[in-house]
Amino acid sequence: MQVSHTPAAVSVAFDDPNLVAQAGLVPVLRLAERCGLSRLVTQKVKLAGTTNGAGAAADAKVTSIVAGMAAGADSIDDLAMLRHGAMPALFRGVRAPSTLGTFLRAFTHGHALQLHAVHRRFLGQLAAHTPLLRGSGEKAFIDVDSTHKRVYGRAKQGAEYGRFKGIRTLHPLLATVCTPGSRPVIAGVRMRRGKAADSRGAPKFVSEALATAVEAGCTGTRILRADSQFYNAGVIAACRRAGARFSITCGMNPSVKRAVLGIPDQAWQQITYPTAVPDPETGEPVSDAEVAEIPAYTAFASRKKSERVTARLIVRRVRDLAKPAVVGEQGELFPVWRYHPFFTDQPAPTLQAEREHRHHAVIEQVIADSKASALAHLPSGHFHANAAWLTLWAMTYNLLRATGAQTSAFHARATTATIRTHLVHVPARIARSARRVTLHLPHNWPWQHAWTHLFDTTHGPAG
Repeated sequence: MQVSHTPAAVSVAFDDPNLVAQAGLVPVLRLAERCGLSRLVTQKVKLAGTTNGAGAAADAKVTSIVAGMAAGADSIDDLAMLRHGAMPALFRGVRAPSTLGTFLRAFTHGHALQLHAVHRRFLGQLAAHTPLLRGSGEKAFIDVDSTHKRVYGRAKQGAEYGRFKGIRTLHPLLATVCTPGSRPVIAGVRMRRGKAADSRGAPKFVSEALATAVEAGCTGTRILRADSQFYNAGVIAACRRAGARFSITCGMNPSVKRAVLGIPDQAWQQITYPTAVPDPETGEPVSDAEVAEIPAYTAFASRKKSERVTARLIVRRVRDLAKPAVVGEQGELFPVWRYHPFFTDQPAPTLQAEREHRHHAVIEQVIADSKASALAHLPSGHFHANAAWLTLWAMTYNLLRATGAQTSAFHARATTATIRTHLVHVPARIARSARRVTLHLPHNWPWQHAWTHLFDTTHGPAG
C-alpha cells in the first residue's frame, strides 16, 4: 500500500463543518439514554456548596466524560475530541475540557459515593436492556482484585511509594461480575492511597459488589473469587451474609501446609491443560498438574469459634522446574512440587471447581483494558477527582460491553478496543433535509451490518 499521488498533488484543509470522526457515539449514547444515565446522575449527584458553578448540569458533564472515554479519551484534554465538525448538530450539552476538569476537582468523598450509586444502578439498567450477562439467573462469578497505577506527578494526592520500590502509585480496588457465557463487567471500584493494604476495606467492598450483582440480575448462584490477599474471616463472613459462595486462594500458611502435605499420593487427580502433550504410546494427555481435595478443612482455627469456617480445601500442584528433582539409580524418585490451594464452599465437583477458580484471572483482562484506555493516566492532582475519573471509566466500560452485547455475538466477547475500532471510530458526513439528519458513512465499511444492527436496535421502539 502506498500513497497514490505525489506530494505536490495533495493538500489538506480542516474546513468541513458536516463531518464527524466518531459517528458510533450516536447509538452508544442513545443506549446510555435508554438506560437512564442522565436521569440517574440528576437524581443522585448533588455537588452542593461549590462557588464556581461546578455543580451545575452534572448530567451533561458526566455524559460528556463518558462519551469522551467511549471514544478513547485518556485525559481531560482529550475530551476536546467531542467538539469538532458536526458534533454540535448530533449532540446537545457537550462541555469544554476546562469545564469538565473544574467539575471533577469539585468532587469530595461524599460526591464520589453518589457517583458509585449511579454506577450500580446504571449497570442494572444496562443488564435489563441488553444481553449483557447471559445466564445470570443460574450462575455468576464476582471477582475481586486490586491493582497499582503508576503516577508521575509529584503533586498527586494519595500517591505513595508502596509495593514497588521507587515507584509512586495509587492503589485502586476492582470487582467484576461475569457468567460462564459472558465477558466480565465492573460491579464496583474504589480509589485508595498507594500504601493501602490489598485487603483494606475488602469486606464492605465485597458486600457492595455482591449486592450490585443482584441488581444486575444475578439471582442464581453467586461465587466470589479472589486471591490470597483477600483470604480473611471478614470477606468470608460478608459472602455468607449475602447468601453467596466463596472461592479464595489461601496460600501455603503453616496450617494449610500441614494439611496439604498430609494428602495421600493416590488422592491426586491429573488435570489437562490446553497445552498438554499427548503420550506417543497411549494417546493420553500428559500434564504436570494434579488436583486433590480435603473435604473438610477448618480455616481461622486460632480465632474465636464464631469466626471459624469449615469448607473444602482444593489444591493444585505443578512441577517446580526451578528446583531439580532428587534422582536415584532408577530415575526420578522425589519430584519437587509447587502447591496452589484455595478455600471454597461451592458445590461443583473438584475438577470443575478448580477450573472455575483458575478463571478468576479474567479480571486481569479488565485491569489491562483499563490501563490501555481511560486509566492510562489519572489526570488530576486531586485524589477525589481521580476517584471520580475511575468510576466514570467503570461506567464507560460497562456501556461499551453492553454495546457489544447488543450488536453481535462476536462483539459481545470482543475487547473494548475492538468495539471502538469497529463501532465507534466510524467517520460520517451529515446531511440535513426536512428537519431530519442523515449520517452518510463510508462505503464498504467492513462492519457495516453490525453497526446498522446496533443503530436500528437503539433507535427502534423500546423493548
